[in-house]
Amino acid sequence: MTNWQNALDSALYAIERGHAVFPLSINKTPAIRSPHTKGHHCKAQCGKPGHGVHDATTNPAYARQLFDLAPRATGYGIACQGRFVGLDIDRKNGVDGCAALNQLATQHSFSIPQTTTICTPSGGFHLWLSIPAGYVVPNSAGRLGPGIDVRGTGGYLVGPGSTGQAGEYALHPKLGEVAVQPVPEQLLKLMLPPPVVRPQRQFEHTAQTASKALDGLVRVVLNAPEGTRNDRLYWAATKAWAHVDDGHIAAATAEAALISAATSVGLSAAEAYRTIVSAQRGVAA
Repeated sequence: MTNWQNALDSALYAIERGHAVFPLSINKTPAIRSPHTKGHHCKAQCGKPGHGVHDATTNPAYARQLFDLAPRATGYGIACQGRFVGLDIDRKNGVDGCAALNQLATQHSFSIPQTTTICTPSGGFHLWLSIPAGYVVPNSAGRLGPGIDVRGTGGYLVGPGSTGQAGEYALHPKLGEVAVQPVPEQLLKLMLPPPVVRPQRQFEHTAQTASKALDGLVRVVLNAPEGTRNDRLYWAATKAWAHVDDGHIAAATAEAALISAATSVGLSAAEAYRTIVSAQRGVAA
């Protein structure tokens, strides 16, 4: 079996497990060339493939189409999509990310769960950890400690069954196929960016302004002419997530308000959720 076929078969199996996938090159980068010139800001709204993690799909037929467009693909990426994060633990060049993670766990009093674990060709590991709804975990490199990178919202992980330049990515032989476990609370706090401290009066005023802004964004969706509703929802969600990132609106509040508005004008809840998540990734990128 070729690396391409193995990657496709593994990606289709990942879809059966509920993951969104897209093809990767042997360098672990997106395998489909962008349809745009350099410097574009399209996040797959154009409908064409070639947008990396934004191509990720849970549709087996579309996944096959993506792989047909990437005959040199040797792996596949799994989009985190705000559902889970990956701890990329490196053990190379004198850096031991495992030791750093164990030290972090001791210092902050949390246990490292036995979760889905992928062995990387360099001798490291990818640990998959689910996160609570409404949290946006940024990607980071070395912020938690030497040899520990975080693949968060808007990021992706190399899926098991992929082949890179250094070798194959595979499930941990001792753990096998175990369920993704929740991230420990203390570890989640370490992954999140530090809160922005503002004077109370200024925060209250800004929060009130943000709440009014959300009401206005909801009206944009409610008043959208037929044929423009999804585009208007994406635009409104992008603006809403900016307020969420500022800490002025709760993520769950913004999501619920926009989904309610979208379903009331004819969009399905699933379609509205996908659009809102896509907008969230665009803001986080």
